[in-house]
Amino acid sequence: MKCATRLSSCRSSVISPSSHPAFRPKPTLFPLDRRRHISAYGYTQAKALVYPNHGPPSDTLTLHTHSISPPHSNLLTLRTLAAPLNPADINQIQGTYPTAPPFTQNLGTPQPSAVPGNEACFEVLSAGSGCKNVGKGDWVIPRRTGLGTWRTHVQVEEDKVVKVDRDGLTPEQVATVSVNPVTAYRMLKDFEDLKEGDWFIQNGANSGVGRAAVQLGAMWGLKSICIVRRREGAEGDALRREMLELGATVVVSDQELLERDFAKRVQDWTKGEKQLPKLALNCVGGDNAMAMAKTLAEGGTMVSYGAMGKLPLRVGASMLIFKDLRFLGFWVSRWGDRMPEEKKETIDELLGMIREGKLKDVPMVDVPWSWDTGKDELVKAVQGTLEGFRKGKGIFQFGDT
Repeated sequence: MKCATRLSSCRSSVISPSSHPAFRPKPTLFPLDRRRHISAYGYTQAKALVYPNHGPPSDTLTLHTHSISPPHSNLLTLRTLAAPLNPADINQIQGTYPTAPPFTQNLGTPQPSAVPGNEACFEVLSAGSGCKNVGKGDWVIPRRTGLGTWRTHVQVEEDKVVKVDRDGLTPEQVATVSVNPVTAYRMLKDFEDLKEGDWFIQNGANSGVGRAAVQLGAMWGLKSICIVRRREGAEGDALRREMLELGATVVVSDQELLERDFAKRVQDWTKGEKQLPKLALNCVGGDNAMAMAKTLAEGGTMVSYGAMGKLPLRVGASMLIFKDLRFLGFWVSRWGDRMPEEKKETIDELLGMIREGKLKDVPMVDVPWSWDTGKDELVKAVQGTLEGFRKGKGIFQFGDT
């Protein structure tokens, strides 16, 4: 039994590293009653990745054990089913992101610490008597960013989460819907009045946002020029085929994007200046973004939602004066916090598409997390998100916790 039977032994502690392999087959989802590690006093044992200061994940993250008391009034005790590893989560740990979860000692850590992670699919283990809309067995997602999702369990007020209809969905699909697909949806809908047959261009097209944009655009009758990082030989050919199967109209490498005749090639694809892309979606920056901007129609818009290249946008005066281009930014976290009802409507619509098989999952790399999983395994997976080419988005899969 993993839980102590005396209250005095439910104190928090830091877990020492272990040497389990970093990636294993997806863990089994156990029945709800089997997954509940409850002491004689009704306390749920939990583990969380925490960091007491900003820095590289490998230097700052530790695995911390603590206890959660039974819920009362409007409190919910949740068990995490799946939680993705997003670039923004890593940036928060590094201290380079505009927002960060609070540093507190609420979990009994030796010094004030924060729990990283912004997305997850949770299952309700128990609910306080004052909870009205959510009950045991329901699936929920965070209402806002900053909840701290890289943990086995969490206790929150009912209004901090949103209930989702779990029918026909997997925890991975629910856990990854609120950032990348929502970003793609809103950028295609909110910045230009795109109609069937219109073109848009995007870099980072095989990212989570890019893949969602390709599929949504194809569903809405839009044509897309998709820029991906250059890959050699069979790997590059396979990626190009995959993007075309998702609905891309044209797929080219970032190397081709920077060639002198690229703007002319775009005109050939779009059959003239009147059909040039009205919208560009940028997550790279630098010369890559400016090469895309040169292909836009007069009065077109570039929306930046990331800066993976860590280079500034050097906008030429002619783009502003003679082409009347707009350069705007989109931050889905701020949008969602300001527009919670519209965010929920967008998520519900996207989940409906996923349920119907219209919106395919992004490739994922499962990171199993069970009660016996050690810190080293988890931190290695987090650190791996900083590497170059990856097989898919890392996602914590919670087994017997």
